[in-house]
Amino acid sequence: MITRRNFGVLALGGTAASAMGLRAASAADKGLIGVSMPEKTTQRWIDDGNNMAKQLGAKGYSVDLQYADDDIPNQLAQIENMVTKGAKVLVIAAIDGTTLTDVLQKAHDAGIKVIAYDRLIRNSPNVDYYATFDNFKVGVLQGTSIVDALGLKDGKGTFNIELFGGSPDDNNAYFFYDGAMSALGPYIDSKKLVVQSGQTGMKVVATPKWDAATAQSRMDNLLSAYYTGKTLNAVLAPNDNIAVGVISSLKGVGYGSGSMKLPVVTGQDCQIQSVKSILAGEQYSSIYKDTRDLAKVVVGMVDALLTGSQPQINDAKTYDNGKKVVPTYLLNPVLVTKANVKSVLVDGGYYTAAQLGM
Repeated sequence: MITRRNFGVLALGGTAASAMGLRAASAADKGLIGVSMPEKTTQRWIDDGNNMAKQLGAKGYSVDLQYADDDIPNQLAQIENMVTKGAKVLVIAAIDGTTLTDVLQKAHDAGIKVIAYDRLIRNSPNVDYYATFDNFKVGVLQGTSIVDALGLKDGKGTFNIELFGGSPDDNNAYFFYDGAMSALGPYIDSKKLVVQSGQTGMKVVATPKWDAATAQSRMDNLLSAYYTGKTLNAVLAPNDNIAVGVISSLKGVGYGSGSMKLPVVTGQDCQIQSVKSILAGEQYSSIYKDTRDLAKVVVGMVDALLTGSQPQINDAKTYDNGKKVVPTYLLNPVLVTKANVKSVLVDGGYYTAAQLGM
């Protein structure tokens, strides 16, 4: 049971990743590190994988970087292969954090350490450390951005809102939703925000696989069923993929043209398409999570584990995976709106102005 629910790069496939591992090994082979990422259709996972491989390689490790194409059996097979190859540490961003129990037991039996990357691995005692962003805070920032954009703290209202959740097989999705509802819930209770559909709770609003088309279809249905003659003012979208689907649906019925303003729509990951949408005045906000910093934390954990020292953590209480409380390092997410795109993303070196069309 969770103790707190306040939760211009090219893709590298298996061949390129293995080549990177060989180059790192030839430089100064300190051992093989297996890095398992869920998929490479989303820019953020490409960035995560590239940053991990680059920083581990620079430290002298060989790296087996694999992307599982969002297929659970594929990820299991890839991790089993890493165990067979003799990886010293596994860094895993799980597709479904409840499905890895058996393969992690094999890793444990072989003396391999396991770091859960960004997503908590559930129901296994063989997860040594967890590195992620403060996922409850992500949701708080998303919810608060809606509160601020609508002027709810100033007494404005009533406004209509619809809620979307992330993928139900991603542990982080529950933290995002609970964090957002901690900010939005009081206004829903006081009727300053009204969910016209009545659809609340992750069991109802979850979006399997974070899929944009699924979000667009649900938004289409919500608009036709509940917003004939009514205006939708805000949409809680937990990541940029879902925001893309939501905005496409909204624009399809006339929002964003003439006198029909687009609702306040949140997001997460600061994907280039969505940052451009923010600059264009369509998507309202996103959440920036610097994957370079996350990779740095994880590489530090790897080094510590393999040199007999203690990995740095800053949370030893929050992340109970059902079998143990996993020692965790949390990084801070940052809210991005049109007002701070340049200062956060461009001046911080994450994107160039040219990439964002600025």
